Amino acid sequence: MHRHVARVLHRWHRDRFSTWEPTPDALRQAAHLERVMGLIPSGNRRVQFDGFLGEWTGTPADRVILYFHGGGFVVSGVATERLLAARLASATGIPVLSVGYRQLPEAQVAASVADGVTAYRQLLAHGHAPERIVIAGMSAGGYMAFATAYQAAVQGLPKPAALVGQTPWLDLDCAETLAHANARLDALMPAQVLDSISKALGEPPFNPKTDDLSKLPPAYIQVGSLDVMRHMAERMAERMPHCTLDVWEGHFHGSLLIPGTRDSRVALRRIGVYVERATRNPRSSMRRVG
Repeated sequence: MHRHVARVLHRWHRDRFSTWEPTPDALRQAAHLERVMGLIPSGNRRVQFDGFLGEWTGTPADRVILYFHGGGFVVSGVATERLLAARLASATGIPVLSVGYRQLPEAQVAASVADGVTAYRQLLAHGHAPERIVIAGMSAGGYMAFATAYQAAVQGLPKPAALVGQTPWLDLDCAETLAHANARLDALMPAQVLDSISKALGEPPFNPKTDDLSKLPPAYIQVGSLDVMRHMAERMAERMPHCTLDVWEGHFHGSLLIPGTRDSRVALRRIGVYVERATRNPRSSMRRVG
């Protein structure tokens, strides 16, 4: 199914999206989807942070997933990704706290990551043990997960149990992305759009090429073989002390998230296995998931 979707996207989406620029008007239009989705009642419990919102999905427990949505730091939010948060909670059996971190044009990436650290601090302050917390995210949310954990360590906070990144945007410097073969193969995400957004994000608070990755907990990364962000995932797996990389043949950016597909179900099950090992027996999270 994902291959059929890829053909459709190549014919329609990329041609219309490849010249997108993060202008003020474009950013306002991008934020409209989250406002519309926020009008739909969910029954989830909202959390008011200082300057941003969070939302709980699932039944309270001693373990928790701190989740960051994707959307390239310009679109999406807790309302737009409620379905994914619910699927993640169901696959892992662990409640999910989704973070509606500030994005462009309101805030650059340093402020976004500061929101992530604030949410992590609040979990710790409310009695959640760090070894029972997993920080997860997809696409831009993958950067948020890794950067939040890194900045938390820099600020003296304890490491969470693990990180999970699904098709994560890990390197905000897009020079390698533009030169990589997958820049022409990915059906969803044009590398030129990533480059345009990255120029508006400001100084990144986490750089996987230069920062000390030993500050991070073990990680599990899922990425498609055709994903424009594949090379970032491979570089992270090479440099991190404990990182499991799971490459999915034939998948492009985000296609592992397509609901109802076999691969999507298997991918979520693997995340569930990894999270279970990481939060019940930290040593076992370093073993391969499969």
